[in-house]
This record gives sequence, structure tokens and C-alpha cells, in this order.
Amino acid sequence: MSEEKKENNKKPSVWSTYSEEDKNKLEKLSTGYIDFISTCKTERESVKETIRQAEAAGYKSLDKYDKLNPGDKVYAVCMNKSIALFNIGTEPLEKGLKILGAHIDTCRLDLKQNPLYEDGGFALFDTHYYGGIKKYQWVTLPLAMHGVVIKKDGKVIEINIGEAAGDPVFCVTDLLIHLSQEQMEKKASKVIEGENLDILIGNYPLKEGEKESVKKGIIKLLKDNYDIE
Repeated sequence: MSEEKKENNKKPSVWSTYSEEDKNKLEKLSTGYIDFISTCKTERESVKETIRQAEAAGYKSLDKYDKLNPGDKVYAVCMNKSIALFNIGTEPLEKGLKILGAHIDTCRLDLKQNPLYEDGGFALFDTHYYGGIKKYQWVTLPLAMHGVVIKKDGKVIEINIGEAAGDPVFCVTDLLIHLSQEQMEKKASKVIEGENLDILIGNYPLKEGEKESVKKGIIKLLKDNYDIE
């Protein structure tokens, strides 16, 4: 072991520097963070939850004000995907302001514009990954579907499938270990390519023997459950 590693091993754990009050504060912060990222899987969901917490803390929507006064706490939303919160101070604005910026980072797989297709007796959704993801981490995991659909008449339908007990879940398929010899020789960045992160959503044919019958079965489910064509 190198002298540097030996020296690092002598350093006390950061936990030993925390008081009980510090630990309680950390637990509260961590629990709140876990709840937030468990609930908010998209920008819209993050903004919605931020509004809920902001209003609970006394913030009001900017469009409810004709004039702002010192002490007012307001928020403004842009396209339901970003939010700005303001605490109005007592000094004139030209004397300065403090800005804290944060990015709503929701790494995910997005559906393409026309995602549904059938291949090998399976129905799949064609996707494009968003954010800095390690692609190999996304296969053979239970996935949920979050998002919105805007219908032709302008009605917005919120989609959330896979979070509640009893919901169907989705996955990106992978090769079994005894079929993946060639795959295992690849570098981690190439084991799973981005274009292969398509989501398996069904294998039950609407009518046996009919062309693209599994795909048609999914289309029927969308129509029956969400009135989406």
C-alpha cells in the first residue's frame, strides 16, 4: 500500500464530525431529496412539485400581482418546464440582486415522434436517450413511462404507467449471458448502443396470423384506455 493511501486511511470518517443535530438535518434533507427524485421523473413533474412546495412556503404566482412590494415571494413558470422564484427585497434593484441557478436534469429515454413498431413478434417503442447516461445501465431494468400527450383537440393527457403497484412495467431487452460472448468483448461504451435502447411494450397479437398484429394490439390498448390514435 502506498504512503498516500496509508495516510488517507488514517483520516476519520466525516460521520464522526457530525453532531446529532447535524445527523438529523442530513437525514431530513436526504429523505426529502429521495422523495423528490422518486416523484419527479420529468421537467414538468419537477416544476409541478416545485410549485407545490413553493406555495406551501408562501410563494404566489406572479400573474396574481399588479405590483410587487418588498417582502413579496413570487414564482413564474415557462411552458411548464422551467420555474423562477423571486424574493422581493427592500433595496432598489439597481443596487444588486442575488441569483441562484439550478438545472432540472432528468436523464431518461425519450420516445421518438413515431415510436411504435413491430419486430420478431414483439411491439417496441423507438427511443432516443437524453442526458449523460451509461447506456448499459438501462437494460433489463423495470422502467416506468412518464409524459404527456397533446391530442388534436388540444386536450392534454398525463401518462404515468409503472409506478403504482399492479401497473405494467417496461424494459429494454438484453442478451442472456450464454448468448453474449461477442457482446462481452466490447468496451463498456459500446456494449449497448444508443439505437438499441428500444423499449419492449408487448407481445400479444390482436389477431393471430395478421400482419403486425402485436403492434395493432398496442394501438387498440391506447385507443381503449386513453382515446389516443
